[in-house]
Amino acid sequence: MTPIEQIQQDIQTLPPEALNLLAQFIQLLKKTFSTSQTPQTAQKNIYEQFENSGLIGCISAEENLSTNYKEILAEEWGRKYDHR
Repeated sequence: MTPIEQIQQDIQTLPPEALNLLAQFIQLLKKTFSTSQTPQTAQKNIYEQFENSGLIGCISAEENLSTNYKEILAEEWGRKYDHR
């Protein structure tokens, strides 16, 4: 028996809930390993996932935080832990 035949046989014995999970997993695999995506499209999809998760825009911070975060952290930690 080939691996594909074994998988087909195993699938036939699964309950409906497991079949639903399997279908979702297959869709995830297809999306993850799709060769038709260009790097720009894949990057857009990652951005959309973060945006949909609510992580983008969930805090307010200084515009230049990514370039001078060490200075900002040093100042904030100095204020927070200066009593020691």
